[in-house]
Amino acid sequence: MPPADLNAYLFIAGVLFVCGVVCMATKRNAVGVLMGVELVLNGANLNFVAFARFTPLGLDGQVISLFVIVLAAAEAAIALAIALNFYNNHLTIDIDRADELKQ
Repeated sequence: MPPADLNAYLFIAGVLFVCGVVCMATKRNAVGVLMGVELVLNGANLNFVAFARFTPLGLDGQVISLFVIVLAAAEAAIALAIALNFYNNHLTIDIDRADELKQ
């Protein structure tokens, strides 16, 4: 089996990105939206690592990808804390009920 080229990685990253956007657009609870955000970030990470491998960027793409992973972990921790607090107050994590937070 020949090694994968840049187009294969970009195609997989595009599929991950589109799946994440569809997940963010169709899910009605906060956990589903967070899963979509993680898929979008993973698609972007795959692009960074693929371009670092197949272009003369060196380790720059991998370092940026590491920063994105750290950012995603922090975002997930804060968003899940907000979702748990919202669930304690409203007994649901339905995003449509979050319009009460506008006050």
